[in-house]
Amino acid sequence: MEGKIRHLTQRELADRWNKSEATIERYRSDGVGPVYLKIGGKVMYRIEDIEKFERACLFSRPAEAVHVGPVRFP
Repeated sequence: MEGKIRHLTQRELADRWNKSEATIERYRSDGVGPVYLKIGGKVMYRIEDIEKFERACLFSRPAEAVHVGPVRFP
């Protein structure tokens, strides 16, 4: 199906980032990380939101990241 939006589960995002599920839960609780969907109690992340978050965390030199706090998205 063309144009279908792909979603990742919390486990899949944890695997993608080589983090534990608990870390992903903490990011969500702290308001840090990509925006997410919660439908019927299930948390899902859209690929486009994950990629947007990853781009915001991308740096080409260490000096660029020195004064940056947590990346928060509404």
